Amino acid sequence: MKSFEHGYLYDTPVSHALLRTMRALGEYRGRQALYTRQFPEILETLRRAAVVQSVESSSRIEGVVVAPGRIDPLVLGRSKPRDRSEQEVAGYRDVLAEIHTRSPKLKLSGELVRHWHRTLYGYTSERGGAWKPKDNAILELQPGGGYAIRFKPVSALATPKFMQRLIEQFEREQAQERTDPLLLIAAFVLDFECIHPFTDGNGRIGRLLSLLLLYRAEYEVGRYVSLERIIEQSKETYYEALYRSSQGWHEGRHDLRPWLDYFLGTLIAACKEFEERVGSISSARGAKRELVRGAVARLPARFTISELARACGGISRRTLVRALQDLRAEGGVRCLGRGPDAEWERTGR
Repeated sequence: MKSFEHGYLYDTPVSHALLRTMRALGEYRGRQALYTRQFPEILETLRRAAVVQSVESSSRIEGVVVAPGRIDPLVLGRSKPRDRSEQEVAGYRDVLAEIHTRSPKLKLSGELVRHWHRTLYGYTSERGGAWKPKDNAILELQPGGGYAIRFKPVSALATPKFMQRLIEQFEREQAQERTDPLLLIAAFVLDFECIHPFTDGNGRIGRLLSLLLLYRAEYEVGRYVSLERIIEQSKETYYEALYRSSQGWHEGRHDLRPWLDYFLGTLIAACKEFEERVGSISSARGAKRELVRGAVARLPARFTISELARACGGISRRTLVRALQDLRAEGGVRCLGRGPDAEWERTGR
């Protein structure tokens, strides 16, 4: 809530670079409807892949990792979770599905946030959905061992009041339309992370809130390109931006700019990737094979079909193999062994 107090947000200086980024994002948003009408089959394929990547990446950022080959059946609902990590992955999947299918009907509230947290841990023996019962701290592992306090969030006693106030202020500012909604969303997410209202799961809930609020602002690129994957790929910068913008937050002396730059930079990276992937496909015919080609270009130089399958969630193994055969015939990849676990290598031709 500190970012919305006493006109703080409106006193934050905005650079010309940030203004250019926001203008570019507005232009991307304007082209969304065109792509939706022209490439429905391509977008459906992108959507399935983004769901798998979002669940996997957001969980992995928090150290929740499942065995290779398990993420697809878990996310697509073809398999029941077997252990604690898979239970948390299934919970994140359910919240993400709710956002994708019901975002226009979801009202931002403390109850919604607690409901999501309850759902996140719904397959575990842990009871989610309650604000933290005792004070917590964000810790940093020291090079010589041991931990140091990186940031001390709001106390457990004050958390319900702070969360209620944050949501009320955000909704009021959004209704008044005095500034761009992207700035409001970024400030809301930073304040949520500074409050840190739960004992665990704050990062995942924060990223889910980002997605919902972006959808409400008609920025739906996260439906087709995983924002969580982009955050995972820049994880150190993500944490550094949160840290820099959280310093002085309790006193209302924090600097929003590092977090604004990161948040909007992540969004514009997703928009660029989305347009590149759609633009590389002239028609829905052969769309899945083109998506496989794009995934091969982004994977490490050596990869397996299983790794390629995880990067192309929702695309059949048969299509993957055919696309690789086409690429091999063109001299773009070569197979380094035999059998389903053989490594492939990108030649760069």
